[in-house]
Amino acid sequence: FTEAADKPRSSAIAKRKAMLPYFYALVAQQPFLNGLNAHQLQMLTDSAIEMQFETGQSIFQAGSPANRFYLILEGKVVLESKLAERGMIPIQTLGPGDDLGWSWLFPPYYLHSSAHALEPTRTIFFYGTRLREQCEQDHDLGYQLMQRVAEVMIQRLRAMQQRLMECADTRKLSHK
Repeated sequence: FTEAADKPRSSAIAKRKAMLPYFYALVAQQPFLNGLNAHQLQMLTDSAIEMQFETGQSIFQAGSPANRFYLILEGKVVLESKLAERGMIPIQTLGPGDDLGWSWLFPPYYLHSSAHALEPTRTIFFYGTRLREQCEQDHDLGYQLMQRVAEVMIQRLRAMQQRLMECADTRKLSHK
């Protein structure tokens, strides 16, 4: 490699290092991560990047590999699921402080719902495969994330049940 060819890469690395205190503070402020110790927050920060989505932009699709996890900083995201007779139905709207994409933690690592931005949305992005590696390296981190994800899963299942009951009630009314 020549020095000139390597300069953009070293510049990007330097910029990333300069941003680490900002990312650490951003990660540490997230409700989903409350209670993690400084080492665990630093591990997560080291692999965090900020991502933005425009209104209507797809964040992920059901059936795709579950290799990402987001913490929503700003904006709104709708989770949707496909219902055979009705197509895509909104299940839940998420906003600042919410997490998105928990399927990265459970085999077979495929997404169970779809999500898109309802308005401009800013997130912290983590690669799910890297998170799994970090959980293997630090079992306490893995346990903490598993507890949090399990709580979210229960809440999302309740939202799904509620939405399906609403759809079933609407269908009954339309058949009368």
